Amino acid sequence: MALLKQTPLTIARSNAKSRILLFTLFLFAFSLLFALFSLTRNPYSDPYPYPTPNAKPETSFVASIERFLAQTSQRFRDDTVTSLTEDGVVRKFDDVASKIERQRVYEDSYYPLSLPIRVYVYEMPRKFTYDLLWLFRNTYKDTSNLTSNGSPVHRLIEQHSIDYWLWADLIAPESERLLKNVVRVHRQEEADLFYIPFFTTISFFLLEKQECKALYREALKWVTDQPAWKRSEGRDHILPVHHPWSFKSVRRYVKNAIWLLPDMDSTGNWYKPGQVSLEKDLILPYVPNVDFCDVKCVSESESKRSTLLFFRGRLKRNAGGKIRAKLVAELSSAEGVVIEEGTAGEVGKAAAQNGMRRSIFCLNPAGDTPSSARLFDAIVSGCIPVIVSDELELPFEGILDYRKIALFVSSSDATQPGYLLKFLRGISPAQIREMRRNLVQYSRHFLYSSPAQPLGPEDLVWRMIAGKLVNIKLHTRRSQRVVKESRSICTCDCRRANFTSTTSLS
Repeated sequence: MALLKQTPLTIARSNAKSRILLFTLFLFAFSLLFALFSLTRNPYSDPYPYPTPNAKPETSFVASIERFLAQTSQRFRDDTVTSLTEDGVVRKFDDVASKIERQRVYEDSYYPLSLPIRVYVYEMPRKFTYDLLWLFRNTYKDTSNLTSNGSPVHRLIEQHSIDYWLWADLIAPESERLLKNVVRVHRQEEADLFYIPFFTTISFFLLEKQECKALYREALKWVTDQPAWKRSEGRDHILPVHHPWSFKSVRRYVKNAIWLLPDMDSTGNWYKPGQVSLEKDLILPYVPNVDFCDVKCVSESESKRSTLLFFRGRLKRNAGGKIRAKLVAELSSAEGVVIEEGTAGEVGKAAAQNGMRRSIFCLNPAGDTPSSARLFDAIVSGCIPVIVSDELELPFEGILDYRKIALFVSSSDATQPGYLLKFLRGISPAQIREMRRNLVQYSRHFLYSSPAQPLGPEDLVWRMIAGKLVNIKLHTRRSQRVVKESRSICTCDCRRANFTSTTSLS
């Protein structure tokens, strides 16, 4: 049989079919490899890993302090004002600072929205800084020092140690720092903000009452004598007062400053009306009490999470914490629920950590204040928080969406017979897996460390404060020109009342 003669057209068609076949085979092979990779990949792996995987940061407060005190030079200049700050000194300071600000306006098209934020860290006398760190370091092994409810004092100091973590990062050598959105400046006139490195929580818990109050008065005078403070009346000064009792005896004199707080209790027990607001101040997370359950830990613990709902803590509290007793009465005998009385000592830490890693949901009711460290313990344990605290304000909520990692239930709903358990049992396994994956990603936002990490709480502090900077400068300038007898303070209150409603499952 004679062979068919191949024309150029048939040859071209044959080559095209071959290319299509090869491309189809390539796509099939690629899809097969992707499917095999997906099967072997940890479903809880973080798609946004740390930028420095080979340099493990130190997250232990005690270990970090030991290294900090051993390595940090404690010989420095002192910013103490030795004579009365006269109006002329303040005006001279204002003239120089204003000239620098004008120059930045013309040279930087994004100012004052530009980063990094320039922060001046006050060089305060040792009694406000290093001496208090040494006092903690030399006494933290004393387990007999307890609060009135039996909680170890040093553990509470660790929970509220945000003042240490922020300060240690700011004063570290620039070559060792990882954060790019804030820089320390060494001339006050160049600063956008001023950081006050006074350890208000350590002094409250470890000094005698009268000694503490005397130190608070000294710190108050030291800060308010500064020309920069007088220029802005404190509006551009950052003051860490993370424990509700810290600096309480004198803080009415520094109400214009930016307070770093654990929450914004509205009952009047901790903060007087007008002292705190979301517009002026910033909520920071507690330091977790339990160890971080990383990607591997969360993956391995998934099959062990047999408890539906877990709570360990003080069962009777005051103020908004009275909800705890009602929840205990409703839930204590329910199947799949574990409720335990406990405090924050070493034994309590181990019990809480074990319980959270074996549970799907962790109950987070209000305490004496709307917040507690328990919320952040649950997050870093991979246990989905169930928040029953109607007036709770959350850290970095301008950046983070807590609906992705937590369930919110109003107090009125939570105390209805049978409501809470029915609500939790109605959440699908797919939703639980998705929220647990989100917990793995979100945990980094609540882990203080040295060196401070990008996307860690120290980083998010400055991102949030950057959003306040224009308003700070507005009110500073306004206070400098408004006649004292005029309406120098806005009396309208346009803020919406905070009342958390139950999370919708739709």
